[in-house]
Amino acid sequence: MTLEEVVGCDMADKKMDTVSQALEELLVAAQRQDCLTVGVYESAKLMNVDPDNVVLCVLATDEEDEDDIALQIHFTLLQAFCCENDINILRVSGLRRLAQVLGEPADVDNNSTGDFHCILVNNPQCQPLKCQALQEVGNYCDESRCRNQWVPCLSLRER
Repeated sequence: MTLEEVVGCDMADKKMDTVSQALEELLVAAQRQDCLTVGVYESAKLMNVDPDNVVLCVLATDEEDEDDIALQIHFTLLQAFCCENDINILRVSGLRRLAQVLGEPADVDNNSTGDFHCILVNNPQCQPLKCQALQEVGNYCDESRCRNQWVPCLSLRER
């Protein structure tokens, strides 16, 4: 590895950590303001009725979900809808961490918690969600699109 590659990897890792932290802050802030929609079907319903108020779609999976064909089809349709309606999208791995961030029990293996595979951040016009974390995540999505990466991926790490 060259020095440029090592420095580039370090910078990319720091950027990913910063964006992951911003995403967690955004989800907590949105949850406090009742601006989250959780679940694949609930998210699809909301986007069908009111896509203009959706500012971020988080699609979350872990390795065991990669073989779930139905979930992958839902993700493909949700991604297409988001691209058509200029909604930022993030693919996230780390369902356990996502459940912890949203205050749910960390045991997502037995499906006793909710469906965290799709989470929408809504931004109602009457009372807009204003936080630096939303700006940071949005900038990351914009930068990714400039690099032709339409659905950027993040990994949420256990803490």
